[in-house]
Amino acid sequence: MADLSIPNAHDRNIESSPTSENLITTHLDIWTTAIEQKSSAGRGSSNKFSLYGIKKLRELILELAVRGKLVPQDANDEPASVLLERIAAEKAQLVKEGKLKKQKPLLEIGEDEKPFELPESWLWVRLNEIADYNGRPNIDPVKIDNETWLLDLEDIEKDTSKLIYRAKYSERDSKSSKSTFKKGDVLYGKLRPYLNKVIVADDDGICTTEIVAIVPSEAIYAEFLKYLLKSPTFLNYVNSLMYGVKMPRLGTEDALQSVHSLPPLKEQHRIVAKVDELMSLCDALEAQTEASIAAHQTLVETLLNALLLPQTAANTASQSNVSLERPFTNSFVKDWQRVAEHFDTLFTTSASIDTLKQTILQLAVMGKLVKQDPNDEPAAKLLERIAKEKVQQIKEGKIKKQKPLPAITDEEKPFELPQGWEWCRLPDLGELARGKSKHRPRNDPKLYQGGNIPLVQTGDVARSSGIIGTYTAQYNEFGLAQSQLWPKGTLCITIAANIADTGILGFDACFPDSVVGYTPFNFSIPTKYFDYFIRTAKSNLERFAPSTAQKNINLEILSQVLVPCPPAQEFQRVVDKVDELMALCDQLKARLADAQTTQLHLTDAIVEQAV
Repeated sequence: MADLSIPNAHDRNIESSPTSENLITTHLDIWTTAIEQKSSAGRGSSNKFSLYGIKKLRELILELAVRGKLVPQDANDEPASVLLERIAAEKAQLVKEGKLKKQKPLLEIGEDEKPFELPESWLWVRLNEIADYNGRPNIDPVKIDNETWLLDLEDIEKDTSKLIYRAKYSERDSKSSKSTFKKGDVLYGKLRPYLNKVIVADDDGICTTEIVAIVPSEAIYAEFLKYLLKSPTFLNYVNSLMYGVKMPRLGTEDALQSVHSLPPLKEQHRIVAKVDELMSLCDALEAQTEASIAAHQTLVETLLNALLLPQTAANTASQSNVSLERPFTNSFVKDWQRVAEHFDTLFTTSASIDTLKQTILQLAVMGKLVKQDPNDEPAAKLLERIAKEKVQQIKEGKIKKQKPLPAITDEEKPFELPQGWEWCRLPDLGELARGKSKHRPRNDPKLYQGGNIPLVQTGDVARSSGIIGTYTAQYNEFGLAQSQLWPKGTLCITIAANIADTGILGFDACFPDSVVGYTPFNFSIPTKYFDYFIRTAKSNLERFAPSTAQKNINLEILSQVLVPCPPAQEFQRVVDKVDELMALCDQLKARLADAQTTQLHLTDAIVEQAV
């Protein structure tokens, strides 16, 4: 690991900066535990995160570097002002000899332009005092060989010390001129979101004009200029002056007039060496933290998956000792005890809590979550009764006759069910039907003008947390005439875009053919059970979607899905227990979110204190 100790100020010519660097190492636990969840649409993606603390640590290192607080100053260094005076005198001589054009006088830097106080021997300068912004000529596309590598914004996004090209110059690139750069130039992406991606060219080359080649003068070390342009101070300046809507960018004049801190040349080299050292530490911390999070998640998944494995019955209760508890095996009990004993250390991340919630759903549909009651009517009886009722409704013309469903083979059954449960298919227990709305508001506005009938789209289903409470548009009577109104309580299942997202309508609504509606035939069966079941089957259903830009599955695939059917009385007990446990998980997640927010605020406070 890098040596992060601060040199002793034993030499009277060395000024030791305060405890800024100590602040970095003292709070390593904060940097590595401050984690920010990334919000993502669709269920099951909430385990994505960013290492906020390490990101802020990188920013702090750069900010301390450009403020002169990262390494000690040496009074023996030639001040930046002396170096600039010498360069100015050399330029004046070149102008006098006609070798250089006289430059436009620089604007004096006002006090309001100086964002912080500089150490002695440092100097405030404008960018065009120390470098030539866009200092290389463009090249005519006809002069570029097709075998030439072309650097673009996505290439510099990799933020490496070496140029990494993705593609060679091609005919499609010939419509506009390209820029050139030389080894040692600082390459800067002037468009958002590439503003903090800055690299020093390790070779000559050609690039798109969105990349600016900045040619450093003798006054500045190219690597230090790179860090100046990546610093939070400069990024804040840039963000305040961006223009453009689709691709916001920094204007050339604003770049030329930007104000930067310039240390003595020798100190620039010391700063770069220290920044590189500390960034390597950040890389190591990042890798270690990500590995730790991944290992933790693997442990959680391993322990919870053990609960889902087939169990061998052992030491079950005697027949004379009738209990409402299903006689779980010793191995299942031991697996659960192992989870329970370490609950506080296992479920400490958003991902681990999401995995716990998914395990609860899986245990629920496997019949392992609630007590079985031997007095309950077996599910087979319920299925027989529903089948007879369907025959009668077909005779009465209330429902259409369905295509016969294939018999369920033992090979299809993914796990063993408790006694009294049965395997069936979705159409055995309810009606599946696609929505009918096809016209979007922008395509056929006459169906929506003055409308008050909600139209639910796939996005509304994906955003729901069980109950759909939003809608995208509202139909009028003409819109309703070409669609179908589904009653409140209908289960919506998406079959396009995000496959198998689910939600229960919180109001009467229409929906498009990218959504399937499902309603149980028997009103005593809670629709929520099927909502919970589809969540356990989502990953399997996604495998049926073709690998195309618009993923989708059809109604036939949904019709073939096997559903574990409990006795009629047990449906509600399963749903109630899932609701109870999900509420506990949500409380746990809320407390975790509060703790993470506190960590983020603490990280920000440490950064503010340091600078």
